[in-house]
Amino acid sequence: MLRDKYCAEVKEDEIGKELRLSGWVFRRRDHGGLIFIDLRDRTGIVQIVFNPEFSIETHEKAHNLRSEYVIAVKGILRRRPEGTENPELMTGNVELWAQELEILSSSKVLPFQLAEAEETSELLRLKYRYLDLRKAEMQRNFFIRHRLTMTVRNFLDSKGFIEIETPMLTKSTPEGARDFLVPSRLNPGTFYALPQSPQLFKQILMMSGFDKYFQIVRCFRDEDLRADRQPEFTQIDMEMSFVEIKDIIEITEEMLAGNFKNILGVEVLRPFKQLTYDDAMNRYGSDKPDLRFGLEIHDVSQIVQHASFKVFLDTLERGGVVKAIRGQGLATLSRSEIDKLTEKVQSFGAKGLAWIKVKNGFESPIVKFFPEQILKELAEKIGAQQGDMLLFIADKKSITNEVMGRLRLEIAEMSRIKREGFAFAWILDFPLFEWNEDERRFVSMHHPFTSPEDKQIEQLLNVSDEAFKDPQSTLKDIKAKAYDIVLNGYELGGGSIRIHRADVQDRIFRVLGIPEEEVKRRFGFFVEALQYGAPPHGGIALGLDRLVMIMTGADSLRDVIAFPKTQKAFCPLSEAPTNVDLKQLRELHIKIDV
Repeated sequence: MLRDKYCAEVKEDEIGKELRLSGWVFRRRDHGGLIFIDLRDRTGIVQIVFNPEFSIETHEKAHNLRSEYVIAVKGILRRRPEGTENPELMTGNVELWAQELEILSSSKVLPFQLAEAEETSELLRLKYRYLDLRKAEMQRNFFIRHRLTMTVRNFLDSKGFIEIETPMLTKSTPEGARDFLVPSRLNPGTFYALPQSPQLFKQILMMSGFDKYFQIVRCFRDEDLRADRQPEFTQIDMEMSFVEIKDIIEITEEMLAGNFKNILGVEVLRPFKQLTYDDAMNRYGSDKPDLRFGLEIHDVSQIVQHASFKVFLDTLERGGVVKAIRGQGLATLSRSEIDKLTEKVQSFGAKGLAWIKVKNGFESPIVKFFPEQILKELAEKIGAQQGDMLLFIADKKSITNEVMGRLRLEIAEMSRIKREGFAFAWILDFPLFEWNEDERRFVSMHHPFTSPEDKQIEQLLNVSDEAFKDPQSTLKDIKAKAYDIVLNGYELGGGSIRIHRADVQDRIFRVLGIPEEEVKRRFGFFVEALQYGAPPHGGIALGLDRLVMIMTGADSLRDVIAFPKTQKAFCPLSEAPTNVDLKQLRELHIKIDV
């Protein structure tokens, strides 16, 4: 070994001992007669002293050291002189006086300084990812990720789960996001798909008798990217037989609460808050609400119907709603600032934004349409105080909820509302189907393998075929045995109790308008498996990358994935995707027509 221990493992009880350490030169300081370097490895930093009186040859070599040179150094550990200690370092009371120095490799001048990497463009950081990953904060992120995966594995193993790998090269069964396709050389003209999730295989494992499965699994989706989304991502995937929703909630909460305590030292309150889907949408305008702050949305339709503001009255007459939210402390906004907020709200999909300031009374171009008593009732309903502003959106319910949910986050930012800690919640009672206006048909709210509520199964089986094309049919009232878990405004994961009856699965495919031949082509192997004795089962998939992002306080998934892609799904480090030569294409029977 070229070292006796890691840099930050050096202890005061080793003072006087000879040690050999290795790592990267983080900083070099030449103080005339003495040269100091901060030697860094993955654990931290220790100070090395080159003194010509201690070793003139080693001191001479140290003049050649530059940032990010890789070195091995042997010397005697000493206590730092009084007054020179560094309490910010784990090794701040000691230093190694160098006797021998070996330069293992040199470094070019860095394209950016590691100590100032936050000022570096993300594209440059990703191009030189191997340098970016040397930063202490980045390494901390990956230590947390490592500890999380280890504790998850140990926890699930202790609960009787078995880790089983499912195929990476599988069948294209698109239902939502686009698949990444892989051409088959041995079967010309055919393609594998990289899995969006192990959904069908983990259900088949339940049918195979492996009643508790898990996998920390790589998944792929060819979709547009955001800060919290990547084309390849990792899931904590779980599936269990003979369970109900409460069983999955219980084990998921126990696992997550244990991880937060063991890794971050944070006590997470249990049980987690539970909201129905309708409640979440009506109160927060989102099925993944950030519950670290209140700022709830209020339906004021019943109040404003007694006013004479035509915009609101017309909306109500068309069957829409009027909702309002408290703009905490926003009565100081100028008209130009309100106009900018209105433009932003319109970009969210609203037709406009109505507002009333609470400022020694009520101020707004629209107050003349509202009797004083109605204004007071609105302020009381919303909880507005002096210095606040009432903000209104009027439209059909789905649009109003969506816009209000985004406006709620905007107000929290503008009002500098603190968002601290970790706020978990379960979202329950999702609709089984949602109506797709463009395709004029029902689609699955989650996926087509989600079970309806037990008491509504007969209703589903007996609904007429004509109802499949009617957005007002009773299909819209059927609830799913589905659940999402959210954390700080992010969907952390989701799951459901699955369909284990072949007749119910067949009816779901019919409602979704998937022809029998297409069902056979896409899901034939799975449908057949259902006919050989399938136990009731359910599971959940948690986004590992997203969980680590929240636990570390990172701003983006790219800070917790070792080699991420940009928003155009491009890797600046390896420059993937790239062209391939014609020989490879011919072997795959592919011709590029550009």
